[in-house]
Amino acid sequence: MTDHATMRAWQVTELGEPAQVLATAEVPKPEPGPRQVRVRVTAAACNFADVLLCRGKYQAKPELPFTPGVELCGAVDEVGPGSSPELLHRRVVGRPVLPHGGFAEYALLEAHSSFVVPPDLDDITAAALHLTYLTPWLGLHRRAQLQPGEVLVVTGAAGGVGTAAVQLGVAAGAQVIAIVSDARKAATVRGLGATNVIDRSSTDVIEAVREITDGHGADVVFESVGGEAYRQASKYIAFEGRILLIGFASGTIPQPRLDHAFVKNYSVLGLHWSLYLDHQPELVRAAQDDLFELALAKRIKPLVRTAPVDDLPQALEELAGNRALGKTVLTSG
Repeated sequence: MTDHATMRAWQVTELGEPAQVLATAEVPKPEPGPRQVRVRVTAAACNFADVLLCRGKYQAKPELPFTPGVELCGAVDEVGPGSSPELLHRRVVGRPVLPHGGFAEYALLEAHSSFVVPPDLDDITAAALHLTYLTPWLGLHRRAQLQPGEVLVVTGAAGGVGTAAVQLGVAAGAQVIAIVSDARKAATVRGLGATNVIDRSSTDVIEAVREITDGHGADVVFESVGGEAYRQASKYIAFEGRILLIGFASGTIPQPRLDHAFVKNYSVLGLHWSLYLDHQPELVRAAQDDLFELALAKRIKPLVRTAPVDDLPQALEELAGNRALGKTVLTSG
């Protein structure tokens, strides 16, 4: 049991693979600074960013030791100076302020990017509707300007962000082609509403996309894999198509031939969604509100597997090994 001044937290004390570098510790509860809030964590979602944090390869590199966990739902139990007292005791979702991440009993959030959860949404669903869905929402609607009837290809369609992209593409009225890496994942993704599912382990992806689209190709590619998946996308992209770069789960960062973009007048777009919190926070709030509404209307539903927070190393290892299906959300219960 922890006392009132301390808490149990997972910590990274040296950089490496999650299963080797994560350990639990009894640490002081974090105190919210100006315009911050402290939340009691009820559900924390696992993301590939957490794997990269453990390896020291994420954009943010907090000083050791730190607690990972970049997406959570929790109840505000203390507000810092300059924060709205109306947030106290409210359920919120948000991106924790490192080094006080979400895989702990308590975490810190910036008050301006703490989004109040509607009462009819449970904590586990809400935890998976923040970073996981804001990434494809901002990518598809803001960066790629996806239109109804367009062809959307999602390259890593069985993971948390990939399944979210499939659902948001369907909700937007696109023809969604989901690409997965094996038959088990194909069976899972077929239930999400995609028009077609391609198993790249047994199918020529380029020819399959061309055949499905009668030679038109993809108007938008939601590309989170990198390496060979990007090279293939540059071959099946349509005239004036948009390749949206989300990440490089394969570990291989592509080196695009920019002269090749002239061939079909296609665009290569980058997305680091959290930059909008600094530059256009009102857009993020509108996106989060829309996601809550879509979930309440049952037009999207996170594909979630729950596990106790004690299973964190195993959950992140599954992500690192490309074995996870959908989103893993950890709870304290």
